[in-house]
Amino acid sequence: MTPGPGPVVGPVPDGRQPEEYDRLRRRILWSLPTGLYVLGSCRGAERNLMTISWVTQVCLEPKLVAVGIESTAVTAGLVRAGRCFSVSILPRSERTVVRKFAKPVRDAEFDEEAGTGTMHGEAVRIAPSGTPVLSAAAAWIECAVRHQAELGSHALFLGEVTDCGLGAPGSDPGPAAREIGEVLRMEDTRMNYGG
Repeated sequence: MTPGPGPVVGPVPDGRQPEEYDRLRRRILWSLPTGLYVLGSCRGAERNLMTISWVTQVCLEPKLVAVGIESTAVTAGLVRAGRCFSVSILPRSERTVVRKFAKPVRDAEFDEEAGTGTMHGEAVRIAPSGTPVLSAAAAWIECAVRHQAELGSHALFLGEVTDCGLGAPGSDPGPAAREIGEVLRMEDTRMNYGG
């Protein structure tokens, strides 16, 4: 047997070679159409931005958005404690920015009074909850956590939409920004997972 990337997780159908099946299963799951976003989190004045791909609306009444975050990630801890998160929906032209937020943010400056700042050299605006949103966002969503489930490698947070807008919070995207346009997707990058 050739060692794989780690232990095979989950059931393997009878008669299937575990490592081959695991590679096939990962390839198929990674092919599910998925967006690529930047998730903002905070606990008091502590803030973080994280690249994430597991984001989807899961309910109409109330308006709930689900995010899957690696359980041990800094962001998961901030969302657990702060009970809120924001999602920066990026235009396809911003595909390089997501790489900056694959690791926790260490380089951040904020002007609390103006509600602006920078994180890893990228301009941010502060949403009403205190979570950061990239200024380059085509649109943003802010959510208050209503439910959470610890699932193993990841935690699932269901947030009720409390605010949203075009551009970034407090910005004026102008009359031309009536449409969100083409948003960043996983396939626009060489990434196959963010969360």
